[in-house]
Amino acid sequence: MIVTAGWYMGLAAILFAIGALGILIRRNALVMFMCVELMLNAVNLTLISAGRELGTLDGQVSVFFVLVVAAAEVVVGLAILVSVFRNRATASVDELAELSG
Repeated sequence: MIVTAGWYMGLAAILFAIGALGILIRRNALVMFMCVELMLNAVNLTLISAGRELGTLDGQVSVFFVLVVAAAEVVVGLAILVSVFRNRATASVDELAELSG
């Protein structure tokens, strides 16, 4: 059995759908961050498999930039989340929405 780019694209679609479903269903900010990271990794898998199929390195270069942005997002997002959690003692998005008054 030969694993083609279609298999990787299908796996990436499933991972992206799981991440999107997690964002829509879960109300915990930390779980939502993990779902965003899962979606970004699904996009990375798509870029790598498309680059492999086309025979170029463009997909790998794009993945490098996506990982840099994802790392910066995690650092800033988790810092904000820890700061809010220390003050409010909750990570629920519904209760944090009350802060925007």
